[in-house]
Amino acid sequence: MRNTTCAVILLIATAFAASAHAADATLAAARDLYVSASYDDALTMLGALTGSSRTLEEQQSIDLYRTLCLFALGKAADADRVIEGMLMRQPLYRSSNEELSPRVQTAFQTARRKILPGVIQKGYAEAKNAFDKQDYVIASAAFDEVLKRLADPDITAAAGASPLADLRTLATSFKDLSVKLTPPPAPPAPKVEAKPVRPVRSVYSAEDGDVVPPVALQQRVPKYPANVTRPVSGVVEFVVDETGAVQAPMMLVSIDSTYDPMVVNAAKKWTYKPAMVDGKPVKYIKRLTISVSVSPPQ
Repeated sequence: MRNTTCAVILLIATAFAASAHAADATLAAARDLYVSASYDDALTMLGALTGSSRTLEEQQSIDLYRTLCLFALGKAADADRVIEGMLMRQPLYRSSNEELSPRVQTAFQTARRKILPGVIQKGYAEAKNAFDKQDYVIASAAFDEVLKRLADPDITAAAGASPLADLRTLATSFKDLSVKLTPPPAPPAPKVEAKPVRPVRSVYSAEDGDVVPPVALQQRVPKYPANVTRPVSGVVEFVVDETGAVQAPMMLVSIDSTYDPMVVNAAKKWTYKPAMVDGKPVKYIKRLTISVSVSPPQ
């Protein structure tokens, strides 16, 4: 019997390794102990792995190994209790491993026949309670789970007789009714096209089409200090800030070394209604052409 068990162990150890992905190193060590027939040591290690931090899949994997160890040690009653705990946790649980010994498979089938009827009746009561509270989405899913459990092949005979047969009829009707009473999902909110956001600039100019240029409030140009025999012109450049004041004036195109400082000093006193973008004042770089005409004959 022990040799047969070891042979089964060797078959399931390889197939089961893929599902034991949590705490791989520790679970792999427990599996190695199991394969080497160190069942007591494997059980001790598996017991240490059990905990609330485990996922459902991880805990089921741990308990399946515990079950196999207990059967190998001849502790069938303890193994049955572990199986019942697995099925209470996941009523439709079935190992993905098809190499379980007939003895273990029979133990799972027996446990399902024992546990599922009560689980189904409890699940139906919870589903009906949700229906009575008009939680139709929850009720529909709960009735669907009841029907899945009633379809388990291990309880075919029990599911065809009262009271489970009656619950199947009721669960089917209440599920359909729950679906009908579930309000349709709210229509998606109309898509609002996002207004394009203009890039924010530190200083605007005449090249920016989205800016309203500044308007002169006081822009007095000084008189040229000498007679002019030929017309001349220059360009003064400056920044009109958000308050309309002039900042950093400079002669971009010179007129002459005497008149240029006069224009720059005068520009510092000029005032403007500031440039605007979307109703907000902004800095604006402005260029102003200064023209000096020929002096009339005396």
